[in-house]
Amino acid sequence: MKKKFKCDIDCANCAAKVERAISAMDGVHDVKVNFMMQKFTLDADDDRFDEILHKAIEEGRKIEPDFRVDI
Repeated sequence: MKKKFKCDIDCANCAAKVERAISAMDGVHDVKVNFMMQKFTLDADDDRFDEILHKAIEEGRKIEPDFRVDI
């Protein structure tokens, strides 16, 4: 399942770090964190999508405490 969300992230470097960390998570097929558009796109296993989404947001906040995703 692939979904797009509005997000808040402060810089392109932070977006790249968050993207790398989330892409390494189990069940994630693809992830994009677009700093310029303030968009977060997650493609993950259908049956665990909500669980993976919440874990991805937590992982992003570990790297960038101001990372927010509008669900």
